[in-house]
Amino acid sequence: MTALGTSSTVAVVGTGTMGQGIAQVALVAGHRVLLYDTAPGRAAQAAEAIGSRLDRLVEKGRISADARDAARARLSPATTLAELADAALVIEAILEQLPAKQELFTALEDIVTADCLLATNTSSLSVTAVAGRLRHPGRCVGLHFFNPAPLLPLVEVISGFATDEAAATTAYDTAAAWGKQPVRCADTPGFIVNRIARPFYAEALRAYEERVADPATIDAVLREGAGFKMGPFELTDLIGQDVNEAVTHSVWQAFFQDPKFTPSLAQRRLVESGLHGRKAGRGWFDYSEGAHRPEPRTAEPCPVPASVGLHGKLSGPAAVLRELIEEAGIKVTGVRTTGAAEGFIRLPGGARLALTNGCPATTPAQENCIRFDLSLDYRAATRIALAAPAAVSEEDLAEAVGLFQALGKQVSVIEDVPGMIVARTVAMIIDFALDAAARGVATPEDIDTAMRLGVNYPGGPMEWVERLGARWVWDLLDSMHHQNAGGRYVPSWALRRRADLEELVL
Repeated sequence: MTALGTSSTVAVVGTGTMGQGIAQVALVAGHRVLLYDTAPGRAAQAAEAIGSRLDRLVEKGRISADARDAARARLSPATTLAELADAALVIEAILEQLPAKQELFTALEDIVTADCLLATNTSSLSVTAVAGRLRHPGRCVGLHFFNPAPLLPLVEVISGFATDEAAATTAYDTAAAWGKQPVRCADTPGFIVNRIARPFYAEALRAYEERVADPATIDAVLREGAGFKMGPFELTDLIGQDVNEAVTHSVWQAFFQDPKFTPSLAQRRLVESGLHGRKAGRGWFDYSEGAHRPEPRTAEPCPVPASVGLHGKLSGPAAVLRELIEEAGIKVTGVRTTGAAEGFIRLPGGARLALTNGCPATTPAQENCIRFDLSLDYRAATRIALAAPAAVSEEDLAEAVGLFQALGKQVSVIEDVPGMIVARTVAMIIDFALDAAARGVATPEDIDTAMRLGVNYPGGPMEWVERLGARWVWDLLDSMHHQNAGGRYVPSWALRRRADLEELVL
């Protein structure tokens, strides 16, 4: 390994929440740490705050009192940049403005030694641009920690266009030595996580704008139906609507306003209203004391069908539904595993129940077909969304609701829209991931690691495409593309190649 030894000094410039977290990580790893901030007295305040957090670690038994005392002795606030002269690594965590970062690194280059590694914690700016004004840009690398830095394990190590391989390797090995899980990525907009995660927020916002469902219902369907730890509306409230919208806008602009990354007007209005989420007391939800949290739309109990028919093979994870139906004591009759263009469940009243395929339920070609949303694990899911065609009878819809309720699921009946909620979100994330891997942004393994650890996804998108099948994902997005003008849902060629390869193998 080429990790910096603990005898090396680490400096952190910028003492906000992220800067303090990074400083704490380096400090606990055994380094001498210098803190600097342009605001007078703020570095000293940050040092005190870090000391208090070390006290809490002692109280929780995470570190010993001796280790805390030794760490405190290694932590020093600096009043001028010149005091960082002997640092082997300087990490900046200042405001997300390119001129400010360039000015800082230009000044540091005249202070630190020739072999000092310069790292930016930027989450959305170009590392290449940050280093662009340096005489020796090869020493500059991206080290993107996730908040809170002491707790979240992921660190994205970003190589700018001019970054030396040795500098990137040292940064990677140092992050690993600090107990983090580093992943390598190229300098592209959003890096790995903030690029591939965009559809998780964007598709929920789009569904809200299309009046598919309210925020509480969309959150519940993604959380309880797909296994995400938080829904996109509650998560953006936690992140900060202003922060999340700024990243989305930055990535969209960096990709030359590619429609796949188009920001949400609804979120823009929320930000303009000052409703930035938890920190403001209100965002999509009200966080004031005593405020009522809205409940997701949930169907009332419906009668359970005595039997259902099964025609064709249900796609991907939905194949387990036959087992679940039989385990619930419902008879499965008229089983036909071949002959149907797509697998579906025949309800007693004659309606069909099928997994969403990217087309709306209301289509002349598939009259009286109720669509159910994707789940990555139907056995574990506790909520399923249904979308019914315009002419469906109340009796047919009640049979579909009652069937899923018998399987232990709560049911949310949403407005009819191509791709529903989970399917469109997961398919877009997979497409973004495959495209990023094909363009050399990161390896498939690092992409999955980044999405699991950086945003706590219930799996990696490369794992998901193995389970769902690239052909199913391609067909769904291709159908959505033909339902929506503008290019947002055009499948990538990386997805097409993966789908074609699957068919060749089969």
